[in-house]
Amino acid sequence: MKPDGKDIYSVDAYDYYLPEDAIAQEPAVPRDTCKLMVVNRATDEVHHVIFRDIVNFISPGDLLVLNNTKVMKARLFVRKPTGARIELFLLKPHEDGTWEALLRPAKKVKVPSYLLSENGKVKIDVLSRSGKVFKVKFRDMSFEDVLRLLDKEGIMPLPPYIKSGEKVSPDMYQTIFAEEMGSVAAPTAGLHFTKELLNALQEKGVGITYITLHVGLGTFGPVKEDDIRKHQMHGESLFVSEETVERIKETKRNGGRVIAVGTTVVRALETAASGGELKPFAGESRLFIYPGYGFKVVDSLITNFHLPKSTLLMLVSAFYDREKVLNLYKIALEKGYRFFSFGDAMFLI
Repeated sequence: MKPDGKDIYSVDAYDYYLPEDAIAQEPAVPRDTCKLMVVNRATDEVHHVIFRDIVNFISPGDLLVLNNTKVMKARLFVRKPTGARIELFLLKPHEDGTWEALLRPAKKVKVPSYLLSENGKVKIDVLSRSGKVFKVKFRDMSFEDVLRLLDKEGIMPLPPYIKSGEKVSPDMYQTIFAEEMGSVAAPTAGLHFTKELLNALQEKGVGITYITLHVGLGTFGPVKEDDIRKHQMHGESLFVSEETVERIKETKRNGGRVIAVGTTVVRALETAASGGELKPFAGESRLFIYPGYGFKVVDSLITNFHLPKSTLLMLVSAFYDREKVLNLYKIALEKGYRFFSFGDAMFLI
């Protein structure tokens, strides 16, 4: 039990009040002019600056780790053979050519059945269903073919709390270093970086390396279990290269900090070190980080302000301190910080 009387394993311990007008609807322009709260975890000292000032808080020899995943235009409108319109939301591909997907309205789709693209040229077989998730397969199409179809006809899957979707161009919800296609949501801490800012960091002697973690739909959802330890994480595809592992080890040997840009990078690196030593990793992560977790790799964290009762807020609370984090959220609201995907940022050093 913590001093505020709340059990750290209770989901209610990660709830907080957030007025709707504090939820960012569009990104800052330029990206690196959003607000940044810099927090020294050793001294509890707090600085309020703009994001591009982060250069002043990162030292030569530190290593910035970014997630280079790219968001798919995963929402696609299709039709039943009867002509009824259905929304197909692709979540995750499998090696056998099938995809996990949501279909809306689900009650109008039978299993097995098939759907058609808007022009009728593409057939999508609906193979099975587990809960809300369907398994579908694009007939006679490779993964690359499906991506090309999405790029041409798909819609960027913005989070439901962004109401001004028509004002948001697809590139606004993509990091400037996005490369590996596969996410249905952006690694939002990376959205704040511009080419100029990354160049300035490199000129200062800061290293930059990448992991790939394809963000799934469940990332931003609330935990519904009263006891957070009972929560089951969704699986997310992950790749940590040998080069990134070696650069991290070299940074630590030389006394530099490993700075994770976003919770996805934290989960990636900590998954790759789950055996006790950081090693290259290719597979799936279901790692759930909450208070009590012992971090093995990450020294500092750049992150956005997250949803109440979310696994992301629990991860940040594990990295610092739950009560202190929630108090910082209160301060952020008082100072006009913007929350969630297009919002402002926090740097925990």
